[in-house]
Amino acid sequence: MTQEELDALMAGDLDDADETLPSLATLDEESDEGVNAHENQESDMPSDEDLAHHKMIHEYRPSSTMAWPPPPPTDDHKMVHQLDDVTKDSEIKATQVFDKLETVNNFMMSAEENAKEVIKLIESNIALFETLVTKFPKIEQFQNALDDNKTMKVRVEDMLMNAQMAEDEIMMTMDIMQYQDIHRQKIERVINVMRALSKYMSALFEGAKDDTKRVSSAVHIHGDETTEDVVSNEDIEALIASLGKK
Repeated sequence: MTQEELDALMAGDLDDADETLPSLATLDEESDEGVNAHENQESDMPSDEDLAHHKMIHEYRPSSTMAWPPPPPTDDHKMVHQLDDVTKDSEIKATQVFDKLETVNNFMMSAEENAKEVIKLIESNIALFETLVTKFPKIEQFQNALDDNKTMKVRVEDMLMNAQMAEDEIMMTMDIMQYQDIHRQKIERVINVMRALSKYMSALFEGAKDDTKRVSSAVHIHGDETTEDVVSNEDIEALIASLGKK
């Protein structure tokens, strides 16, 4: 590559650079002609740095197929609208979870009360059979009934302890669910910042006269080679209207 060709490439003349740079297939054909011919033509071949620069220019060239204008301002594309739905649904679901946990806790409290009543009855039976065993030590059925009631008391006490532990777990779960409300508040703070930024941008781009009194913009101006990617006047007005909505 000559100095003039390299200068043209660095100046951004991409069309001339495309015609100037030899292809990799050409380089391969030149290498097959012999070592001597390759040495004679070595000064005209692009360096690795030139090829890398040429590749970088083509990779970062704006694509003509880029979607424009941006997605329409429907409910599926409105960020604040989506975040509002998230916070609303989160609050509803969190309330439902709290209601379910409270219902389960009420069931456990009822089971705890019933277990305490059963323990009182068992203790009364134990006291009765202890008296009978003392007066009639030879009657084996009294002793068996006394042992059965003592075993039953132990099991009911275990049930009572499990119910109390379940109540503690439910209370800890409710405490954890409080973070759900904290997250909702954080999202709402983000929404408020976004809304403030939107109002600021709207005020920043606000004109001195109404848009209906402005001269319509030309879609095609003399010198344009193509109007394929030119935004229509309707697209611009729709975009401005969407940004101005509260």
